Amino acid sequence: MMDLGEIVAANRAGEPRGIPSWCTAHPQTLRAIFHAYRDDDSPILVEATCNQVNQFGGYTGMTPAAFRVFVEALARDEGVDPARLVLGGDHLGPNPWKAESAASAMAKARDLVAAYVDAGFRKIHLDASMACADDGVLAEATIAARAADLCAMAEGRGKSDLVYVVGTEVPIPGGETEALDALAVTSAEAVADTWSQHQQAFAAKGVSAALERVVGIVVQPGVDFGNDMVFSFDAAKTVALSASVSNLPGIVFEAHSTDYQSQQALGDLVRSHFAILKVGPELTFAFRQAMFALARIEELLAVPEPSNLVTVLRDEMLANPRDWRAYVATGERESQMMLHGLSDRVRYYWPRHAVQAALDRLRKNVIAARPEPGIVAQVTGGLVDPTISADELPRWMARNMVGDVVRKYRAAASEM
Repeated sequence: MMDLGEIVAANRAGEPRGIPSWCTAHPQTLRAIFHAYRDDDSPILVEATCNQVNQFGGYTGMTPAAFRVFVEALARDEGVDPARLVLGGDHLGPNPWKAESAASAMAKARDLVAAYVDAGFRKIHLDASMACADDGVLAEATIAARAADLCAMAEGRGKSDLVYVVGTEVPIPGGETEALDALAVTSAEAVADTWSQHQQAFAAKGVSAALERVVGIVVQPGVDFGNDMVFSFDAAKTVALSASVSNLPGIVFEAHSTDYQSQQALGDLVRSHFAILKVGPELTFAFRQAMFALARIEELLAVPEPSNLVTVLRDEMLANPRDWRAYVATGERESQMMLHGLSDRVRYYWPRHAVQAALDRLRKNVIAARPEPGIVAQVTGGLVDPTISADELPRWMARNMVGDVVRKYRAAASEM
């Protein structure tokens, strides 16, 4: 099994090798990801963000230690050795507490990094780019100094296997909230400046040795997505940026928000030294597609006590709009884009009691109705597969649709 360092070295040497970074905490989606890896020995990079998982629980309610237990248990259930997992912490810094003073937010950010490292997370993205309540506009030197401060906390935990990612020129996590006309690709000069600032800051903090374990730098390759748009990768626009990787010692680029890119575009990213491909909402979007396909089967079969999953989900979202309102434009398609938008704000509503009850009813209804293979093929847009029994249909649909996304990324990264 190649480790992360070997993948980075291979990519820098010109091999079209990369690694997908699976950014999700949704259990059924993670199960589908692990199922897709069960027949080989490739490393599996799973990342959690600072808002999703932190020392106070984050929006998942999980600390880093709890997240590790959760992910490893799912991997075992799917027949995957947890030793293959590489756990990463994304945007580790003051972001969850940016409404507080810099002193307060950075104190919590140091505790955050310590919690991730102590829990066995190996890939640490140091991100102190967000301005706190008393900051004003942050200088690049301040951002780098705070990243070095966080690195010193990580280094002080006594772990020898840590690797780091630096840099912050990324799209909004989860997709853009406003319509954009174009994206600016990071310049080679900006990359050089970012690296220089970190070299100086790490030296000042006494952690220069950690720079040797920086494997990635985050830049903007011109890819992003919003609720109703996708910016596709254009390799011709990143020629100078891609060439600049040769000036960075042992480092590749990390691409954020690569969701919904074609396999060709993802492969082009890898060949352009964007060896780490982060994906999140597209995975849960595919899970949502699978559940809505099950709901369509239920509707076609006219079961006596339908789950009304789509209606229940819509009602929950309308009653609790905080997690989708900023991402969905008002207008005649608002309700549809709330449910079907690429930002997949639906993912925040699956844990709700009413939605879980509807999902449970849906699965039981479909299994009991014993849908014919032709109905399944019609709803999934696939070929008739008589080997799929009704009992395994709900899980198969999730594995199949999420698995399509996984297979696309793995093929682009030359993992299969």
